[in-house]
Amino acid sequence: MAGGSGVLVLVEHAEGELKPVSLEVITAGRSLADAMGGSVTVGVIGAGVAAPAESVSRVVGVDAVVTVDDEHLATYRGTAWTTVVASLIDEVQPAAVLAPATTSGRDYMPRVAARLGTGHAADAVGVAFADGKVVATRPMLESRVQSAVAFEGDGPATISMRPGSSPRAAAGDGSAPVRALDVDLSEADLALAVAPPEAPEGAGKQALSTAERIVAGGRGLGEPDKFALIEELAAELNAAVAATRPLSDAGWRPHSDQIGQTGAQVSPKLYIAVGISGAVQHLVGVQNADFIVAINRDPNAPIFKVASFGIVGDLFEVVPAVIAELKAANG
Repeated sequence: MAGGSGVLVLVEHAEGELKPVSLEVITAGRSLADAMGGSVTVGVIGAGVAAPAESVSRVVGVDAVVTVDDEHLATYRGTAWTTVVASLIDEVQPAAVLAPATTSGRDYMPRVAARLGTGHAADAVGVAFADGKVVATRPMLESRVQSAVAFEGDGPATISMRPGSSPRAAAGDGSAPVRALDVDLSEADLALAVAPPEAPEGAGKQALSTAERIVAGGRGLGEPDKFALIEELAAELNAAVAATRPLSDAGWRPHSDQIGQTGAQVSPKLYIAVGISGAVQHLVGVQNADFIVAINRDPNAPIFKVASFGIVGDLFEVVPAVIAELKAANG
């Protein structure tokens, strides 16, 4: 077992609000901490972090919050984040450190592990504590198999968690204590900065990992040009667009739009599956959605077994009718 105790969870936020993936990592951290008999401390990094820190302090399962608030951290800097996270680890002394496996998390977490000379597991879908060791479960070979990675030595286990791999933690009635940590950043720490990504153009161009609403199309659409129905419905709902693997393999949509065992795992509030039968490989990617709405003409389609609401009918009749109602409601 690592020399420390408990779990440090690093969260992400934007415009004063926690990103949904942060709540997923808190759930994973709480489960691991309970197995070890330890506590969960959340680290909030950035500039002007009072609002997200207060928000995360009310999340169920959080025992303490430590903030690092610095104007130089207004935009992501991999070198600066590495120094800050290393300082948080020195302050909290955790047995394990969990962060979202987002673009930034995949960047700074290996840097932290290298600086501390400890082990790292990227893109994990589960964490556990067995035989006195922190164990991370990672998919391999395009998610066809999973491997268990057990951490050795005294350093903290560093793990980035794949978005969509855990349910989101909910807000509670209590409030965990919040304290600030001052970290001195050198010129070298601030040498590089990442420019904020430009907002993509067009309907359905939201990031699947953070989208609260997703509309996905499957083989029931029949032809590539019919996918315009999915984009139109997504536009009315301000939702992201996704597809199944067969459509991605056929070149209808890029792989980045694919949801399933070999694609993205998502956890939106609303997932609308249009013309999707519901193969188990696809359902793995949407198992953490709050609500699933299925539209399929086959009443025996497996998707209906997991759907919160199901519409049995011709999608080329149902979807245009739904779009018309949404347009009327939206004025």
